[in-house]
Amino acid sequence: MNYLKFLLLLPVFALFIGCGSDNSANQAVRFGTGGTGGMYYAYGSELAKLIQADNEKFILDVKTTAGSAANLRLLREKFLDLAIVQSDTLSNAINGRGVFATAGPGAGYAAVAGLYTEACQVVVAKDSGINEIGDLVGRKVSVGERESGVLQNAEQILMTHGLTFEMIEPNYLSFAESAAALESGTIDAFFVTAGAPTAAIADLAAKKDIKILSIAPDIQNNMMKLYKGYTRCTIPANTYANQPEDIQTVGVKAVLVANVDLNDDKVAFITEFVLNNAKNLPHNSTNESLNVDYAVQDIPSSFHAGAAKFYDSKGVKVNIYSGKSGESVKAGQD
Repeated sequence: MNYLKFLLLLPVFALFIGCGSDNSANQAVRFGTGGTGGMYYAYGSELAKLIQADNEKFILDVKTTAGSAANLRLLREKFLDLAIVQSDTLSNAINGRGVFATAGPGAGYAAVAGLYTEACQVVVAKDSGINEIGDLVGRKVSVGERESGVLQNAEQILMTHGLTFEMIEPNYLSFAESAAALESGTIDAFFVTAGAPTAAIADLAAKKDIKILSIAPDIQNNMMKLYKGYTRCTIPANTYANQPEDIQTVGVKAVLVANVDLNDDKVAFITEFVLNNAKNLPHNSTNESLNVDYAVQDIPSSFHAGAAKFYDSKGVKVNIYSGKSGESVKAGQD
């Protein structure tokens, strides 16, 4: 009888032994991106393909998410290994501000590399009669998904123009949902923060006459003074169909971030691969070529030890995550 019980329990023992074994080298890296109509998803999908072609044993499992805030929460809760987030959202998370105030200063994730500049884009129908941000009063506007960085950008852009969510009819839609809603006329405008051209906007522009609102230089100045992480950004003419003029707006940096538990060698490999293959990856058409300097400048958090290992090989020193929460430090170079 005891022998029979032992045989029956063998699969259970095997399961626990399997769970305790170190098979991290063969596990897929869970990569949080964003919605399917945005640049994060396009970037992550292409990166996964390129890495798979280069090293078939290294697998990126690309996940669709609500965006930056969701990605940082999922990294903290260890549901993701790697993610792309906005630099301004990362700054808030590291310091426990805004939507991160309840959770407190961020811990458990660290920067890998700044990737490209994301343009804040406000899209309307060409015949909407909306010519500037102030014209959004009383309109149905998609301000991004809940837990997205876009939501914060939309609120700050509106506030800098003297508007609040109470003065519009806010909708909380993904990029793809927003584009479909504008096409059908169920919303009047939508906010997008992403590298340009953004797939959802480009697809919409091929089917419907649209325009993207510019942000005046004085408003840009105010935003850069009031909120960390913003920079001037130009969307060149003809980035989208029937866009004859440059669009002047603000932007933030897209940052690749890793869970600190992710193997150092894997992170070093990813860091080097991203920089070496930048020209083959989707990015903002306004951005300079990605290099080590761009990758480490103006990053509001410390760096993963694996990324630091790569940068050190290039003669660049960065602050390494030490395990403390709220490590709000700017990358330093020697």
